[in-house]
Amino acid sequence: MDTYGLIGYPLKHSFSRAYFTEKFAKEEIDAIYLNFEIENISLFTGIIESQPTLKGLNVTLPYKEQVIPFLDEIDPRAQTIGAVNVIKILRENGKVKLTGYNSDIIGFQNSISPLIDKNVHTKALILGTGGASKAVLNGLKAFGIESVLVSRTPNPEQLSYLDIDQDIINNYKVIVNTSPLGTFPNVEDAPDIPYHLLSNGHVLYDLVYNPAETKFLRLGKQQGATIKNGAEMLELQARAAWEIWNG
Repeated sequence: MDTYGLIGYPLKHSFSRAYFTEKFAKEEIDAIYLNFEIENISLFTGIIESQPTLKGLNVTLPYKEQVIPFLDEIDPRAQTIGAVNVIKILRENGKVKLTGYNSDIIGFQNSISPLIDKNVHTKALILGTGGASKAVLNGLKAFGIESVLVSRTPNPEQLSYLDIDQDIINNYKVIVNTSPLGTFPNVEDAPDIPYHLLSNGHVLYDLVYNPAETKFLRLGKQQGATIKNGAEMLELQARAAWEIWNG
């Protein structure tokens, strides 16, 4: 029986195990999907060594960047993005080869593209600066959308949440939350932006998918904004991950 899994911390919010378990049962695939909740990336090597049937891993917060030094190779697109969320594991003659990929960008682009009007949506705010934000940044760039990252502790190329005023809201019509704020069970948390300034010309996209409608999305919807959560992105990136592992 082949083994696949997810590394991250915490993993209570993740639906990946349920998705792949259902897939394996429905398609009669002789495999199992496990959650590896590790408090430190230093424990990663132990997972590889203790799971001889492990063929692939998904990677979630906070390890999409931290895992890179442990890999033998990185796919060029993942290299450009600077983050990995899929690892393919090959074992030959007692040796293990780990290759990193990024399927987040595939899932995000295919999920948000129906919402994008190129005449209106030319600039985007990306809330958060973790590994997922890099995939979103590159995904929006492919649409010709100019993006800026928003951080609580910004560098000179980023904005702080306090910088977001009427002028910025008017110009940046796409807002993507890549932070974990609002994830179950902390459903009353939301990024600190001036929601009252939003309009029906805005698109709010939340990578969080549990709950289905986060406070971030709910407050945007109240102002007429188009909203979407990350559930479809999860499924699309999971499909891409399966193709990477078995392609």
